[in-house]
Amino acid sequence: MEYVQTLIYGIVLGSIIAVAGMALSLSYGILRFANFAHGDLLTAGAYFGFVFFTLLGWPMYVAFPLAMAVTACLTLGIDRVLFQRLRQSTPVILLISSFGVALIVRAGVQLAFGPDTQVYARGIEFPMQVGGLRIKPTHLYIVGGAIAIVIGLHLFLRRTKVGKAMRAMSDNADLARISGIDTERVIAWTWLIGGAVAGASGVFLAMDTQLHPVMGFRLLLAIFAAAIFGGIGKPYGAILGGLIIGIAEEFSTFVISPAYKPAVAFAIMVLVLIFRPQGLLSGVKT
Repeated sequence: MEYVQTLIYGIVLGSIIAVAGMALSLSYGILRFANFAHGDLLTAGAYFGFVFFTLLGWPMYVAFPLAMAVTACLTLGIDRVLFQRLRQSTPVILLISSFGVALIVRAGVQLAFGPDTQVYARGIEFPMQVGGLRIKPTHLYIVGGAIAIVIGLHLFLRRTKVGKAMRAMSDNADLARISGIDTERVIAWTWLIGGAVAGASGVFLAMDTQLHPVMGFRLLLAIFAAAIFGGIGKPYGAILGGLIIGIAEEFSTFVISPAYKPAVAFAIMVLVLIFRPQGLLSGVKT
């Protein structure tokens, strides 16, 4: 029963990582650079949710989409102020710039909310007892919300004109451009969707743990590991990678201290880079 309980915790953590990794992989597939500010955008989304839900007292079903929308606008604003000007630069320049953005966003969160830990709701959340297993209501919300986001993004990419343009640009940006696709519009949509999904994963993480200005940065390694595990640039692969890494991190606590859980994600990422650097789903049409 203890292993099943740990599996539940792993699925919850894996759902959070999967959603964040999906957004990171989607943006990499179109923008072609690793955005190291992704973790801090996740943090920003969590704190936007804190403002709407805790400080303003709005219900979560209102606070959650608003946090996603504001994070999406912040992400697009960062692109318009910085990344758009560096679009033709080498990936290294964009990579270094994303580090700077991460520091700025993190400092902004600390200035606005302070360095102390915050929580969405105070008090004890009593878990439900199901066959000897303890399941928190927030865990159901997190897993259910993650599934809804995955389905929504899948339908968007498959059924909408913008989604099909995004897939075309991910496959071959030059061919998409000469085919008449408005690549700047696609890039804008990519930032908006990536920011919204990052904000959602930040709210999920805050619901499961606590708010702290470095919460997203601490999860960044696991997010990149998930994206690399499934094949960088393949959002569906990141979902699989996120679930596997989340479960592996939780089961690792049977043999190592919970403080070393991030090392599990690092070890998985290194093994994938050594033995299958293209990712597990490379070559699989998604």
